[in-house]
Amino acid sequence: MAKYDKADLERRMHGALESLKHDLAGLRTGRANSALLDPVTVEVYGAHMPLNQVASISAPEPRMLSVQVWDKANVGPVDKAIRSAGLGLNPIVDGQMLRLPIPDMTQERRKELSKLAGQYAEKARVAVRNVRRDGMDALKQDENKKEISEDERKRAETEVQKLTDSVIADIDEAASAKEKEILG
Repeated sequence: MAKYDKADLERRMHGALESLKHDLAGLRTGRANSALLDPVTVEVYGAHMPLNQVASISAPEPRMLSVQVWDKANVGPVDKAIRSAGLGLNPIVDGQMLRLPIPDMTQERRKELSKLAGQYAEKARVAVRNVRRDGMDALKQDENKKEISEDERKRAETEVQKLTDSVIADIDEAASAKEKEILG
């Protein structure tokens, strides 16, 4: 089994936090955010491509996204992809530009999204706890192999716990900020 590696544990815990931030960015808050279109893939040139590889996306107004399609032939497929993505957006085609008005969210939808943000946060917390467990196991094994003393193990376990607490606090903070944003 691998030896205790503090840098690896930090990297993996922060990876869980970054993944959460990415997931939260994709949740619609009623405000225009180009990350909202990240999951959209377009069928062009006989392949499925992410929307951001066939068009540029911007948020010119708080409640409007605009998608500038680079190739005129792709306007139809982009329009179709956005409509069928299940985001509740209906593009208005204007030449090679698609305007996407962001509709108001119902209170019910806000509650659903808030709950989803909570689920994402819990998934990230579980991932961080799993990394902590791996670290604690590695420390116990190092001690059993007589590579470190009991005092060193305890000191390192305290470090791992502090890191875990810090990352989980960051996760809670990110999730609660997003829930506040969603519930408006």
